Amino acid sequence: MIEQYAFGKIVVSGAAYSSDLKIINGQVVSGWWRKAGHFVDIDDVADILAARPQYMVIGMGKPGLMKATGALRKEFERLGVELVEQPTATAVQTFNRLHDAGKIVCAGFHLTC
Repeated sequence: MIEQYAFGKIVVSGAAYSSDLKIINGQVVSGWWRKAGHFVDIDDVADILAARPQYMVIGMGKPGLMKATGALRKEFERLGVELVEQPTATAVQTFNRLHDAGKIVCAGFHLTC
């Protein structure tokens, strides 16, 4: 599904994006902004929480500066969703592996820092 990632650019199903995005049930939601920049909180992924995935992959940016808040981690745990936080290049590989294995996986990718 994700064909390429480089700093500031990601290609998903043949379409190139240059801003942060989410993938929910195979659909790209581009232009993803978070209320607190490099922190992902519950309100930032309410649509993903509603989708009830088995896995949530967070691409933390190239050096890994973006992180889930403690409240979000607890909410995913409460819902039984496995949270994976990795630098974006690694997170892309993880997402593709889970997606290809038929898992219900959603993601949020920070494309830069």
